[in-house]
Amino acid sequence: MPHRIDCAGRSLDLRRPCVMGILNVTPDSFSDGGDFLGYEDALQHARQMVAEGADMIDVGGESTRPGAAVVPEQQELDRVIPLIEALSAEVAVPISIDTTKAQVMREAVSAGAGLINDVNALRSEGALSAAADLAVPICLMHRQ
Repeated sequence: MPHRIDCAGRSLDLRRPCVMGILNVTPDSFSDGGDFLGYEDALQHARQMVAEGADMIDVGGESTRPGAAVVPEQQELDRVIPLIEALSAEVAVPISIDTTKAQVMREAVSAGAGLINDVNALRSEGALSAAADLAVPICLMHRQ
């Protein structure tokens, strides 16, 4: 097993456990209750997580809590792309995109994300093709 993975030019060291800082920019997040929906609040929270030792930042624009409403693709893009662009220019740690949507994956990687985090294990329409085309590391959720 490699000791490091390349996340779009940013290295993730796998010789030790890694801390993923979660940045949910949704009003209905189960983990933070929508505290970081605003752009500046979200950026500041990401900066704080990196300063406190996060090895990577995971940006999500659609809640995955049970019963959460589906977010239209454009709304998800509007939530995550500006943050990924800003974080990519500002922090040295890898950035991941937490999404199940193929177009969000594509645009997020283009904006600077170096890893895809898909709780639907690439089962959404076009997700597998997008992941193959983008050739970045992928985190998949196991489901039975």
